[in-house]
Amino acid sequence: MIDRPMEPVSGRDIELIEVQLGRMPRGGMQVAHRCPCGAPDVVRTTPRLDDGTPFPTLYYATCPRLAGAIGTLEASGLMREMEQRLTDDVELAAGYSTAHEQYLADRTAIAEVAELAGISAGGMPSRVKCLHVLAAHALAVGPGVNPLGDEVLAALTPWWSQDSCGERV
Repeated sequence: MIDRPMEPVSGRDIELIEVQLGRMPRGGMQVAHRCPCGAPDVVRTTPRLDDGTPFPTLYYATCPRLAGAIGTLEASGLMREMEQRLTDDVELAAGYSTAHEQYLADRTAIAEVAELAGISAGGMPSRVKCLHVLAAHALAVGPGVNPLGDEVLAALTPWWSQDSCGERV
């Protein structure tokens, strides 16, 4: 389980997240990471939405700049390269599997959702299918937990560098 505290979501955070997503956010959430400008860029969501729908994405990137930068990496073929490395690098595969187990433990600590048993996100533990989830996980829990999420973050140029995200939203 993570040992980083999550922040409650304020009314202003909800307003910012709504602008970031272009819609009202769904389900309960906490701020898992903030951009250097102060705006939320990753939230931790409840594993079941208010209407009862299971929601497997525990850590969700809300910042459109962050999402866009990660999308560029996905388009570059990085996911295929990472997935190949999982088959070739036993140590990397073990670290990724540990990240998967930690993700499951984090979600279970909030609520057990039978429909999501054993399912984490981003393709863990054996595939790489969403860099957004891996980066959000790495931002939420800090470095050293999700090796591929850490690699995604290292490959990004600072998404906040142009001007303050908080002032734009």
